[in-house]
Amino acid sequence: MMTSVYRDMFALCATVLLYFISVSHSAPLSCEDLLRPLDQLEPGPMEGRWTLVASSLNHLPSLESLKRVDSITIDISVSVSNSNETSSYTYTQITRFGNKCEYFPFNISIEGSTLTFNVRDNANFTGTFLHTSCPDCVVMRLEIEELRINKSLDLYLFSRRREVGPKEMEEYKAQLECLELPPPVVMDPTKELCPEQTPSEPAAAPTGEKTEEQTA
Repeated sequence: MMTSVYRDMFALCATVLLYFISVSHSAPLSCEDLLRPLDQLEPGPMEGRWTLVASSLNHLPSLESLKRVDSITIDISVSVSNSNETSSYTYTQITRFGNKCEYFPFNISIEGSTLTFNVRDNANFTGTFLHTSCPDCVVMRLEIEELRINKSLDLYLFSRRREVGPKEMEEYKAQLECLELPPPVVMDPTKELCPEQTPSEPAAAPTGEKTEEQTA
């Protein structure tokens, strides 16, 4: 009789434990967790090419322009000066419209999880990288102060892949909801990417305004 009671108690405890485990796994993350910046941006893992998977902007004309873009990639490179052991960073956005490729290189500053750069003193860009459960993704919150459009807020999902899984996309959409941004523009993974820029190729000079080619 006593053995039966202990067995029933064990079964009850196991059921309760499994319930709390399932609830903890299914409970949605809070906006505080979803929008938590990375503690430190590691230059090494950040280097190389990233493909834009999805993005949303609260500047609606730019959002409409983004829908006409075939593909966007960013290349991040790091160089270290031997004299003072300081690092310099280059961020190049490469945008494809049909058979046309545009290259927009920027020298950037990185501190903690934040990068900053400006365009001809007309626009200041501040990007903050957020935590994500996607192992080969970066989520960048970009705040832009520009003379023509005042302030705007963007959220970009980049990956080493052309597309991400449903759970990863749902997490990104939840981040958008926290920022009260429109539904994302999801890039077509079948569209061709632009080739990497070679040193002999002239770079397009960035302007102080957001164009259809320059979304970030």
